[in-house]
Amino acid sequence: MTSIHLKRRFFLISMMAFGLFAGCGGSDEPVIQTDIPFRADGILEVLRPDGGVITTLVIEIAEGDSARARGLMQRRSLPAKGGMLFLSNEEKIQSFWMKNTPLPLDLVFIGADSSVVNIVERTLPFSESTIVSTAPAQYVLEVRAGFTARNGIDSTASVRWRRVPPDQR
Repeated sequence: MTSIHLKRRFFLISMMAFGLFAGCGGSDEPVIQTDIPFRADGILEVLRPDGGVITTLVIEIAEGDSARARGLMQRRSLPAKGGMLFLSNEEKIQSFWMKNTPLPLDLVFIGADSSVVNIVERTLPFSESTIVSTAPAQYVLEVRAGFTARNGIDSTASVRWRRVPPDQR
């Protein structure tokens, strides 16, 4: 065999051995295989009761059953001023969980009138506990844990959002 063939064979055997041993750590933590990139679909402004802007976020929009079910699962990163807005066809009690979600998040439940219904701060990653809105909500905004407290966002706030066309992203 040539030197190149021997190097390739050694590399392949080394990689297989590494793969076998890497899986033997005995950890119960879920393994995140890949990170899903953030997609800027729109802009969301959080408003004070007087209509002044508290803060502005770039949002990814979760629309449709599959996107809403996946949400931020398997995401290892989220922009500091980024979030995911879940759209529902109707105002109802909303429920979420953190299974397969490695990031701690704040969840902002928003009514059909764009007012904040309630906020659940600092969710526990990978938890299977159900997180529920305290009243009917049509939208849910997920942001990095601590974002709502840092920006003074509470149940007196409201939101307005818009999509950004793909050619303007």
